[in-house]
Amino acid sequence: MSRAEGLALRGVALAHPNPIVGAVIVKGNRVIGEGFHDYDRRDHAEIVALKKAGKKAEGATLYVTLEPCCTTGRTGPCTKAIIAAGIKRVVAAMQDPNPAVAGKGLAKLRRAGIEVRLGVREHIARPYNEDFAMWIQKGRPLVTLKTALTLDGQISARPGSATTITGVQARRNVQKLRHESDAVLTGIGTVLADDPLLTDRTGKPRRRKLLRVVVDSRLRLPLKSKLVRSASGDVVVFTRQPSDSARARALIRAGVEVVRVLGRGGRVDLRRVIHELGKRQILNLMIEAGAKLNGAALEAGIVDKMILFYTPRIMGTGGVPMALLPSRLFPRLPPLRDVTITPWARDFAVTGYFHDVYRHHRASRKN
Repeated sequence: MSRAEGLALRGVALAHPNPIVGAVIVKGNRVIGEGFHDYDRRDHAEIVALKKAGKKAEGATLYVTLEPCCTTGRTGPCTKAIIAAGIKRVVAAMQDPNPAVAGKGLAKLRRAGIEVRLGVREHIARPYNEDFAMWIQKGRPLVTLKTALTLDGQISARPGSATTITGVQARRNVQKLRHESDAVLTGIGTVLADDPLLTDRTGKPRRRKLLRVVVDSRLRLPLKSKLVRSASGDVVVFTRQPSDSARARALIRAGVEVVRVLGRGGRVDLRRVIHELGKRQILNLMIEAGAKLNGAALEAGIVDKMILFYTPRIMGTGGVPMALLPSRLFPRLPPLRDVTITPWARDFAVTGYFHDVYRHHRASRKN
């Protein structure tokens, strides 16, 4: 199963909008076939492994990180191919969160006389497809708020300024997080202060460009900003301004997509933004923004996961807090759960969830 997990990770940025999956076929203590899912190559991981195993697959054991599908979409059901190949035993890490498949694929295998074991290293496999689970169940992306801050909760030295907080290793990990994301979202305040590119600079392959999203209620995005100058169908601005205004037309000519979204109090409605991104098959959205947008996202209740990169330093007075939030919201914001702490050289990351991403998905561990 560990080998299957490694294969699954090769599908990062290549499998969406499908889940990332790895599969290994073993017979006589030898690997006779293995594979992972790449959306553009169509075949699911199990089919790739079965094709490599060929006739040797009869009587073998299939290890797979996700329950084999039993539905017909771009490809036929994997369960049918597994049964036809004569696989004797299937070991799956977790049940498919897709309601159309959940439990049904394994049930079909059992009815065909195949021994099934579910739940092996499930705690490892679940995070791989937490974004797929959110999207397939709710039609919206998993939203992760990521920021770097000092021990006293400051993200910059003063409003409107850019301040380097964390060290090299932590910043490199941010690029890894971008590679794992379908889109990254920021606010116009961050663009005006930092002029970021917000690109995936890992150099690793991805089937879709990282979508760079800007929330800009008054459409102040500068035409000379790095985002606009590098736009090639991968920059979208959500605004309250009409898409046929002179400013909007100039941005559109520069290659930026402008989408009008209504809201309240002069703000763009972030819930509508998230809904629109879900319709575009964005499964994983990372927020890289300043205090104002961070606060608005938390207040809107759209944040599912937080990754906070702390540096062991104190900034003191005059700095900018992680999020601008009215204190009255404190009792209503739930505490992070399933919290983990990861060291990054001199820095450390705190990761946690506001709720159980798989709360509608309960695997039954039948052997």
